Amino acid sequence: MTPSLQVALIISLGIVAQWIAWRLKLPAIVLLLGFGLLLGNATGLSEQVDGEFFFAAVSLAVSLILFEGGLSLNVREISGYGGIVVRLVTVAVFVTWLMTTALAYWVAGFSASMAFLLGALLTVSGPTVVLPLLRHVQPVRRVGSLARWEGIVNDPIGAVLAALVFEVVLQPPSTSVIAASGMELAKAAIIGIGLGTLGAWLVVQMLRRYWAPDYLHSALVLGLVLVLFAASNAMQHESGLITVTVMGIALANQRAASVRHVVEFKENLRVLLMSTLFIVLAARIKVDEAMVHALGWRSIAFALALVLIVRPVAVWLATIGSPLSWREKVFFSWIHPRGIVAAAVSALFGLRIVRELGEAHPLALEAERFVLITFLVIIVTVLIYGLTLSPLARWLGLSSENPQGILFAGASRPVREIAAAVKAEGFPVLLVDTNPRNNAAARMASLPVAYASIGSEFVQEEIDLGGIGRMLAMTPNDEVNTLAVIGLTERFGRAEVYQLKPAEASHEKRDKFPAHKGGRRLFSRALTFAQLEALFDAGAKVKKTVLREDFTYEDYLLRYGNNALILFRVDDAGKLWVASTESQWTPRAGHKLIALVSETGEPAAASEAAKPAAAT
Repeated sequence: MTPSLQVALIISLGIVAQWIAWRLKLPAIVLLLGFGLLLGNATGLSEQVDGEFFFAAVSLAVSLILFEGGLSLNVREISGYGGIVVRLVTVAVFVTWLMTTALAYWVAGFSASMAFLLGALLTVSGPTVVLPLLRHVQPVRRVGSLARWEGIVNDPIGAVLAALVFEVVLQPPSTSVIAASGMELAKAAIIGIGLGTLGAWLVVQMLRRYWAPDYLHSALVLGLVLVLFAASNAMQHESGLITVTVMGIALANQRAASVRHVVEFKENLRVLLMSTLFIVLAARIKVDEAMVHALGWRSIAFALALVLIVRPVAVWLATIGSPLSWREKVFFSWIHPRGIVAAAVSALFGLRIVRELGEAHPLALEAERFVLITFLVIIVTVLIYGLTLSPLARWLGLSSENPQGILFAGASRPVREIAAAVKAEGFPVLLVDTNPRNNAAARMASLPVAYASIGSEFVQEEIDLGGIGRMLAMTPNDEVNTLAVIGLTERFGRAEVYQLKPAEASHEKRDKFPAHKGGRRLFSRALTFAQLEALFDAGAKVKKTVLREDFTYEDYLLRYGNNALILFRVDDAGKLWVASTESQWTPRAGHKLIALVSETGEPAAASEAAKPAAAT
């Protein structure tokens, strides 16, 4: 197989794995590991991806992922809970290090030096594995924010700790070596924070002073991140991870310049990098009899102990006296997968030990098993957490599978009537409006409402959207509706953002907003806010009808005809479907239709979504 074909296969398999995971609602990292193992052993790729150039490329990719992760960390998300993050990345890391070292020595059978190094290395987790898990699980706001902060901040801390321990392992232990290690740690922190802050300042100045055109912003930031990462590592080993993380966090929390367009580019790049890196690193593992013999039952017991004993003990000790509930503590006790940083650093350490100490050195004889057990821990933790975290979070009440709730932009009378009908079916609703009268009326109707602009950062960052899975823009202002769609597409996905038809019908080139920036059309192409309001003023009511074998959808149409506008459908599995002009479905027995019915004979605009679908 030619190198170009291998590269194309790696990239395409990574994207296919992401798509299959989305379709099957599985964690993508589980499939990526499986695809990587199959590819490496089926094509011989496991014997080709090696060497320092390869690990340098991996390190640069990890730096971009960490930088993008830092861009997602807003300090306001953890306002009042910052102390919990500090405990998780200090106390929990220290407890994990000590307990993992003991297990590596007594259970896995490593020498004291290698156990010490393995314990330090396996404190890392990181955004390459935590962020995909959180995206899959979608926990409630506080839990998700704290888990994201821990995963991203933990990575550079663990990597620097492992690097310092590695230098100690290579040298005879002495007081001078320990003192030097402390100095190296301080140096890494100073360089990382300094260069990271400098990088953020340079980006802000570039944006505020218009030093470059918009189309070059993302490319220039990308280049600056890579240069600062490499320069930081050249000044102090592994300090580059601190640099890019600090730079991302600093940019995310400044208000002098907007970095939204840069964030969007990095998010797309992250998906590609994660997919490719997991495929390549998993492909390095050659599954054969020698590998199985080298690991043995001790290694499997070691990996399981990290999940079942070390992580829960570390979390509960670190959160003593914290405001976390027992449910939240259980959640954090069950999320600490190891990822790309552990894989890359372990392989690099293995190469350096053999090169610097010689193949006959006792530590060099343990180097191969050191790398293998690290990959075993990655596979075990990714599989266990990836397959069980989502059902555990739902059992704890900290997330919901395929959230069915609706965020309504607007709280006018039509929205209140429709939201009340949805809420009565047991689905979460939240209304957002800046009109005090509308909000007061919503509260009188016992509807959850927030006084805010739908396009504000408050909605994105402060409101808990747990259980909410789609947004319906239904304000009288068409521009506000479109802006709401643009702002919340990333949060809910393009398939789950809807808006009423704009009042002014004109050619797309003369529209105030291009059609592709708008949401899916709600209810009917002909239904604007004014028409919807007029129907309610004329006496139309929101009514629910359960279809049965003796009262079919055809009977429903005969009874109501054009006087019924289908708004929602609740299927026999209890799932809520929003009627849209783009969707076609055939209601059947057991389905409940929620419709706006005009009893006065005034035709409600017939919903195209309610038309029977063509037979397939």
